[in-house]
Amino acid sequence: MIHSSSVVSPKAKIGSNVSIGPFCYVHDNVTLGDDCMLDSHVTIGSKTGEVVIGKNNKFYGACLIGGPPQDLKYKGEKTRLVVGDNNTIRESVTISIGTVTGHGETLIGDGNLIMAYCHVGHDDKIGNSNVLANLVQLAGHVVIEDRVTIGALSAINQFVRIGRNAFVAGASMVNKDILPFCIAQGNYATVRATNKIGLSRSGFSDDAITYINRAIRILTKGSTTLEEALIRIKEECRGNPEVEYLIDFAKSSERGIGL
Repeated sequence: MIHSSSVVSPKAKIGSNVSIGPFCYVHDNVTLGDDCMLDSHVTIGSKTGEVVIGKNNKFYGACLIGGPPQDLKYKGEKTRLVVGDNNTIRESVTISIGTVTGHGETLIGDGNLIMAYCHVGHDDKIGNSNVLANLVQLAGHVVIEDRVTIGALSAINQFVRIGRNAFVAGASMVNKDILPFCIAQGNYATVRATNKIGLSRSGFSDDAITYINRAIRILTKGSTTLEEALIRIKEECRGNPEVEYLIDFAKSSERGIGL
């Protein structure tokens, strides 16, 4: 199921039931899993690096997947991009391979929707079931955990980490880590509220949402230091696993938290 106008390297590894539409280019060091679809004008891979793509991924028009990193230090080293299963990559998305000064690879998990004109930079790590709306721009070394939604026209700075089940509103500029379970917005983005609706839709219990909301309010509404707020959260929300994860996230932040 390869259109006659497309060029697929004989060295590429193509799974079963793969559909490759017109004017696509698949380079040498590419593995495409079963049931993948390339719409048209899609380029997978480049002359440098390796691209490994799992099953049932859909790539729409004019994507460039696994191109060289936009990094002046990159000298053609053999790094790679790894993509999981069941992702939808819409029109004109660009995703770079990693760098040797980073992790050596860019990672994308399962079940993500990356909408048109997004950029995923080198050495980024994107987890599972995330939504990146149109024109979201991720710099290098960004970490997006699971079930995160980022609104259109947002930009994420290098080395930023966004915790799971967070919601970043559209047109936000993010230069610090974003707590899990929250809504963040602004230039620069700060925590505005608990993502209660998103948590409920994800199946969190009412008790869990109550504890999470209390923890986020202590962090954002109090006048104490971060360290003092975390001690108070641990005392008032003891034993809740989601809050324990939130505390660990805040403690491990290297860029600081957008509060």
